[in-house]
Amino acid sequence: MTDQTQTAPDQTPRESMEYDVVIVGAGPAGLSAAIRLKQIDPDLSVVVLEKGSEVGAHILSGAVLDPCGLDRLIPDWKAQGAPVTTEVTDDNFYVLGAAGQVRVPNWPMPPLMSNHGNYIVSMGNVCRWLAEQAEALGVEIFPGMSASEIVWDGNRVRGVVAGEFGRNPDGTPGDGYEPGMELHGKYVFIAEGVRGSLAKQINERLKLTEGADAQKFGLGMKEIWEVSPEKFKQGRVVHTMGWPLGKNAGGGSFIYHFEKNQVLVGFVVHLNYQNPHLYPYMEFQRFKHHPMVAELLEGGKRISYGARAISEGGWQSLPQLSFDGGVLLGCSAGMVNVPRIKGNHNAMISGIEAAEAAAEAIAAGRMGDRLTAYDDAVRHGAIGADLKKVRNVKPIWSRLGLSASLMLGAVDMWTANLTGWNPLGTWKHGKSDATATGKAADFAPIDYPRPDGKLSFDRLTNVAFSFTNHEESQPCHLRLRDASVPIAVNLPQYAEPAQRYCPAGVYEVVEDAEGPRFVINFQNCVHCKTCDIKDPSQNIVWTVPQGGDGPNYPNM
Repeated sequence: MTDQTQTAPDQTPRESMEYDVVIVGAGPAGLSAAIRLKQIDPDLSVVVLEKGSEVGAHILSGAVLDPCGLDRLIPDWKAQGAPVTTEVTDDNFYVLGAAGQVRVPNWPMPPLMSNHGNYIVSMGNVCRWLAEQAEALGVEIFPGMSASEIVWDGNRVRGVVAGEFGRNPDGTPGDGYEPGMELHGKYVFIAEGVRGSLAKQINERLKLTEGADAQKFGLGMKEIWEVSPEKFKQGRVVHTMGWPLGKNAGGGSFIYHFEKNQVLVGFVVHLNYQNPHLYPYMEFQRFKHHPMVAELLEGGKRISYGARAISEGGWQSLPQLSFDGGVLLGCSAGMVNVPRIKGNHNAMISGIEAAEAAAEAIAAGRMGDRLTAYDDAVRHGAIGADLKKVRNVKPIWSRLGLSASLMLGAVDMWTANLTGWNPLGTWKHGKSDATATGKAADFAPIDYPRPDGKLSFDRLTNVAFSFTNHEESQPCHLRLRDASVPIAVNLPQYAEPAQRYCPAGVYEVVEDAEGPRFVINFQNCVHCKTCDIKDPSQNIVWTVPQGGDGPNYPNM
């Protein structure tokens, strides 16, 4: 059904389409929701909007997949040919020093930390396969369709605006301007991933985070390497902590031996670090020169690069999950289990729970109300049980450091695993990651070695391996609330950390004859959202570019 009554801000008519459920984001959460809706009622009309050029183009994850969500969604996924074939065979934890490492034995760790029965996967390829299953059931999937704003009916989310193209750099409509379309739903599922722009719009209006702890984040960077066959051990999983971050920041690494001599090498930096001189990307590059890592990578070649933010707040940071007309799914709500370094299983389960709540409501003749059954299912079901057990690991690490987190956090997790009770209660996270940033004068600059072009690479060279592209004639999707802040405030107080925390080299301070100038190279943006999170003045707002733009990850 369409009508011509809606208009864009410049009064260009917009068509609208009506669906039972509109889903924003073709990640594991959104696709699982779409599949489950059609499994319950094939007559439901379901549409999935994806801002990437294709399903999977913007998906980046470690990833070791706990298949519990997939088991529930498609029990015969093996017979159906899911790209989930590399079972974990070898689980290793190390604490690194500058020249060596100490193996942490597996036996003291709670069972939830074991990767037995899990699989090393490309989540991009898993999502491509899930999209095939969804389309076979009759789900409409529209890639290259950025959902840029919410359609409101009072305080009810009625739908979204998607597919706007052709604005000039100043925001005015260009010669080929297309105003986009309004897609209305009885319910709207927001499955954009971490720090999504629509979720922010909804929260600003409906205050979904009131009563929840501050959300916390990490920056995850990942490279895919082809290594020498004699060094490749399919199914091996390695996690490290310690060097090179030390006391400068929390975080760690993963090294997953995937398939076809490909090793997935990743590095996570918790974004609550204080020293504004810290350069997360260069910490990742320095990590690869550790003797244990260098020995694996030498003689190999890096074939892909990408980055994304990771939600780390966990149980105490979950917002209100439902609102009039819709719900938040997966990483839009923050369902990552930090010590397990896993969230895809919870994302899939959240999509299933939301689909079941919405299908029941629609069958009962309801629409546009709150799906409180979804909130209850998340908080009192498998997702809540997964997150509650580990809820103190992140705040202990942030307050007391790595060693305390390993010991005190382990005791808390073990007790929760055995009894369902956390003896430490629920620790708070405290400051947001932006306000945790200290003043530049209070910290020493960090001297990073130059990349050697063999194991380590400069940012712009690596960004080329993310296959990122943005049409340059469009408005910049990285917006400043106040254009004067980067030079007038952030530079003197914080040495303008955007130059360093961005893993794609988007932000620069350029010295001209007239003085310093802040430059935004939005064409480089890999959509990680770190700037929206870590800017100490909260002056940068990440919005969606036109559909199809951004990274084009082949198998992340």
